[in-house]
Amino acid sequence: MSKGADTRAAILDAGMSVAATEGLEALSIGRLADRVGLSKSGLFAHFRSKELLQLQVLGYAREHFVSHVMQPALGEPRGEPRIVALLENWLTWGSSPERKGGCVFLQAAAEYDDRPGVVRDLLVQTQRDWRDALVRAADLAVEEGHFRAGLDTQQFAFEMYALIMAHHFYQRLLDDPVTPSRTRAAFERLLESCR
Repeated sequence: MSKGADTRAAILDAGMSVAATEGLEALSIGRLADRVGLSKSGLFAHFRSKELLQLQVLGYAREHFVSHVMQPALGEPRGEPRIVALLENWLTWGSSPERKGGCVFLQAAAEYDDRPGVVRDLLVQTQRDWRDALVRAADLAVEEGHFRAGLDTQQFAFEMYALIMAHHFYQRLLDDPVTPSRTRAAFERLLESCR
């Protein structure tokens, strides 16, 4: 990796941390410059505007999500094993100690659910892609015979996504120590209802 690419990655790592704990609106060129030891003009050369910085941080978070959650799951057999891997990978990704604040996407959703613009557009597309991946995984589980024929896979994706959101809320906000076991129990009931 070149020095410029290393610097950019350090900036985006710092930006993802700020976005997860304080939100995308808390990102500023000056703040991140201080955090990574660059001048404001040096950081500005990489991003040019706060909005571009927000978009790049969101895109970077998406890349991390894909590489840590989705790609490893694709190595599992199609169907239910892949769905289980998606959940477990997400729980690990969202609860990682290095990822203070948890899921940057859920944090951003609270900020941008009613705010129009390109940042919201990217956030919405990212979440639609995740939902569509869950639907496709459920479709494959039906094809493999792990889930019953005729299953409403859109409903499955909704319920799995709802479990993930509840997990984040209970673990991050309520600091409930039994959240992982409750999440897995609810997930097992969801899987059982699909078989």
